[in-house]
Amino acid sequence: MSDTPFGFGLPPEEPENGDEGKKKDPAGGGQGSGGSSPADPFGFGFGDSGGDNPFAAMFGSLNPNDLGAAFQQLGQMLSYEGGPVNWDMAKQIARQTVAQGTPDGTKDASVGPVERTAVEEAVRLADLWLDGVTSLPSGASTAVAWSRAEWVEATLPAWQQLVDPVAERVGLAMGDVLPEEMQAMAGPLIGMMRSMGGAMFGQQIGQAVGVLAGEVVGSTDIGLPLGPAGKAALLPLNVEALGKDLGVPREEVRLYLALREAAHQRLFAHVPWLRSHLFGAVEGYARGIKVDTSKLEDVVGQFDPTHPEQLQEALQQGMFQPEDTPEQKAALARLETALALVEGWVDAVVHEAASSRLTSAGALRETLRRRRASGGPAEQTFATLIGLQLRPRRLRDAARLWASLTDARGMDGRDALWEHPDMLPTATDLDDPDGFVHHEQLDFSELDKMLGEAAGGRAQKPGTEKADDSGTDDGSGTDEDETGK
Repeated sequence: MSDTPFGFGLPPEEPENGDEGKKKDPAGGGQGSGGSSPADPFGFGFGDSGGDNPFAAMFGSLNPNDLGAAFQQLGQMLSYEGGPVNWDMAKQIARQTVAQGTPDGTKDASVGPVERTAVEEAVRLADLWLDGVTSLPSGASTAVAWSRAEWVEATLPAWQQLVDPVAERVGLAMGDVLPEEMQAMAGPLIGMMRSMGGAMFGQQIGQAVGVLAGEVVGSTDIGLPLGPAGKAALLPLNVEALGKDLGVPREEVRLYLALREAAHQRLFAHVPWLRSHLFGAVEGYARGIKVDTSKLEDVVGQFDPTHPEQLQEALQQGMFQPEDTPEQKAALARLETALALVEGWVDAVVHEAASSRLTSAGALRETLRRRRASGGPAEQTFATLIGLQLRPRRLRDAARLWASLTDARGMDGRDALWEHPDMLPTATDLDDPDGFVHHEQLDFSELDKMLGEAAGGRAQKPGTEKADDSGTDDGSGTDEDETGK
């Protein structure tokens, strides 16, 4: 690490052209060169070139337009005083991304009454079909048709719950790149860097959410309940885009996706611990994060405050990608297994409901399986930012296991496993589904009988039993006589 901890010191002389100044090799007294003085511990260049005006040293001789734009962007970042992610900025960027449209030129549009009615009818029919293949009752109190912008608005609270724990650990790491003896002196500087980090995370998360809004077809595409509870949602514009190249009637595509959305809603509505289990796995993953501070030092040491987009580029390149720790592996394995079980159950149940009713059920099933397995560009962005891939890698294994459980125990026995997380199959069980399906189940009636007998035995101890009102001789008379002496 250099003598100027964050490398903010700029060369004493900057060329008039701001772009050329940005590219200039800062040799001798610049970034990372140790050009700070005792009166200038953080390398701002207060003394020689800046006088009493530190900003003159920071920004050099940029022309007024460039300087104004730099101050505006920097001011936006530094004015943020919230949590680890600037979610106001994230929402703004997501809405802007949606407004720009998808790469194929499709622009977002408000959902009309005809499309809303079609979605409501599809979800209603889907719930009717699902009644015959699962013991879990309907979980959707309403069915809604969203535009892409409405999806962004409705799902941001869930994204916040997912991303904040990870971003918080990164924000703390940004203060750890200074030596301990310097941290007390550098309080404002650390605060500035954290504000920038929150803004940059907000920009990148907003971009990812905006791109994802152009890909998703409902509120449960990634296997997590992103929307409000009890709302089965479809995005008609994206549903049409998905089915356009499949050669499948639009009505069948809509109905199949409504089946998947309604099945997810049943699971999340009637398995009360499932949401907290999934989000808790993400938080557990965040607790195991150890950010590569040496990589952070390198980036921050070369950071130019007049060009904050450099930090954004570093984020895109995975500057904050967590290390591969055992804690992370364990938490990520728990999350991936849980996602696979959720997606596998939905896959199996929907296939059972649709296979005899929709001629394209098999093709749609395979399309969505591949879509989930590969992940889109937005999911890759999240993986780069927080080192977390929300993909059910073992979806097919889980689907086979749930289908086998249906054959062996019926839908009631299969769905009963959702009563408690300890009853669910594990990653090892996905390796040997037949072993899990056919292993001997514990007979709780026999267990109750054993406990009852044990309790009865304790009741026969001398001095603790009651008289037998039946008058029969069960061997307790001797004990009574003995205790009566």
